[in-house]
Amino acid sequence: MTTTLQMSPQLEQIHGETRDNFRAIANGFQKLDKIKDSNRQSKQLEELTEKMRECKRLIKEFDREIKDEEGRNPPEVNKQLNDEKQSMIKELNSYVALRKTYMNTLGNKKVELFDMGAGASEPTAQQNVQLASELSNQELINAGTKTMDETDQAIERSKQVVHQTIEVGTQTATTLKGQTEQMGRIVNELDSIQFSIKKASQLVKEIGRQVATDKCIMLFLLLIVCGVIAIIVVKIVNPKNKDIRDIPGLAPPAPSRRLLYVRTGKHFD
Repeated sequence: MTTTLQMSPQLEQIHGETRDNFRAIANGFQKLDKIKDSNRQSKQLEELTEKMRECKRLIKEFDREIKDEEGRNPPEVNKQLNDEKQSMIKELNSYVALRKTYMNTLGNKKVELFDMGAGASEPTAQQNVQLASELSNQELINAGTKTMDETDQAIERSKQVVHQTIEVGTQTATTLKGQTEQMGRIVNELDSIQFSIKKASQLVKEIGRQVATDKCIMLFLLLIVCGVIAIIVVKIVNPKNKDIRDIPGLAPPAPSRRLLYVRTGKHFD
């Protein structure tokens, strides 16, 4: 069947790996019959269990690839691929049942098969053995499909959480960038205000010095004017005082003059 079955390269790789594991499992059970030591038998069963887990994973991948390629393949090819998948499930179930027989013989109940995780709500190893050995092929297919759908949904939810986290991080980075720029502008404005305050302080000091200088000049001029006025008053009141010099530009007071009349003969007539 493998020679005439049409498969894509991906399906051929998965199918080949599954068949290789089946051959290794068959050889392992043949060696198990020759082992007499119970510890070595338990170890051999654990190795076979790992290969069965790998086969289960590969069958799931095989089923997923069949669904992805279903629209591109003819109906007869899809039917052949599904038949091959069921054949591999049956072969895996036969190995699971054989392993269960060896476990009962050895009395080893602690080796896990098809471990789906350590959660309290997940099936135990013994339940997985019963599911793998007692359920029909269609039920196994439905259970595997349901598990894969739940896994896909969990992956989608994880993607949404990651996407939302990226969006929140981007918005936070944008907000922080805007706040940083705003803080920079505020610092620049504070520097400008401080510079303006310094300039204003210097200007006030200069104006204060100019006002003080102007007051001194006005006081000095006032003293000069008062002195000049005092000198003028003294000169007017006591013009004979020689201790005070004449003020330039100010004429001394005119002396009192007497009019002399020349008496002529006419006046005596």
